[in-house]
Amino acid sequence: MLAREHIAFAQVTGGALLELVRHGTDFIVTVDRSELMSTRMRYSEEQLAELTLARLAAEAPRVLIGGYGLGFTLRAALALANERAEIVVAEIVPEILEWAKGPMAALTGTALEDPRTVIVLGDVVAAIDDAMDGTTPRYDAILLDVDNGPDGVVRSGNGRLYSRTGLARARDALNPGGILAVWSAGGDPAFTKRLEDARFEIEEITVRARPNNKGPRHTIWFARRSGEASASRID
Repeated sequence: MLAREHIAFAQVTGGALLELVRHGTDFIVTVDRSELMSTRMRYSEEQLAELTLARLAAEAPRVLIGGYGLGFTLRAALALANERAEIVVAEIVPEILEWAKGPMAALTGTALEDPRTVIVLGDVVAAIDDAMDGTTPRYDAILLDVDNGPDGVVRSGNGRLYSRTGLARARDALNPGGILAVWSAGGDPAFTKRLEDARFEIEEITVRARPNNKGPRHTIWFARRSGEASASRID
């Protein structure tokens, strides 16, 4: 049996301890010794991007990805997006980007150097707020995969994203017709209700973790901002 090889640690500000390990040809990121993500379980992360972009009508989509992770969502978005697209990645843990350029460079490929990629080292909440208040342009899609779902396992502050107020702010950071896509390890009826309260048009699907239709079932919500202009808030 192959042993796991420790590569590096990273402390999430205000959150958990992440560890990068290698198991044969696979890379795994653990949080407090529990598996958070791995190169074996990538399909639902790729589908987060692929299925979102397939639902967009924008000719030059501006997309925000919350959390780089192992880069599967970014690479899937780049593979489908045209040359006019802009893919903004907000990553709060700098070591994750160092891992992508270092021990996982072969996996990363040219994704971080792609001219359509914009890396923002910081909290995705701030990126959403900047688009909401007009500091930056609004997005056609916001893809969130910063935790194990709409809770704060990795970082307690992530819970703000999934609160009633956080969802309303995300909605106002989208162009009319834009999509907020949220990845989760499982379903969450209470979160679905909060999306409804934020006046999104909701589609919820289940996707396998592996492309061979095996592995755990993960949930993705596609929450569309309807066409009417609105600057409302939900407190």
